[in-house]
Amino acid sequence: MLSVLFFYLLTINAVGFLIMLTDKRCAQKKLWRIPEATLFTVAILGGSMGVLLGMRVFRHKTRKPKFYLGIPAILISQLLSGGYFLLKNLT
Repeated sequence: MLSVLFFYLLTINAVGFLIMLTDKRCAQKKLWRIPEATLFTVAILGGSMGVLLGMRVFRHKTRKPKFYLGIPAILISQLLSGGYFLLKNLT
């Protein structure tokens, strides 16, 4: 069970990182962009670390408060809830 969860989180974070790269490249070339709702959906589904890393590495969406406040807030809430469930199941 834990290996499936680990694989899922690894995959969804890789997707988050790659969609930030893709959206940045599309923005530079003035092409069709990935909707912001999609970026947030990937973050909420567990890819917040990948999206945040993509924001930092590619310097993308770093001036938008919705992103520079929202994505870290999603990550913190996921870490806190994950820690809570982990501690609750260990005791």
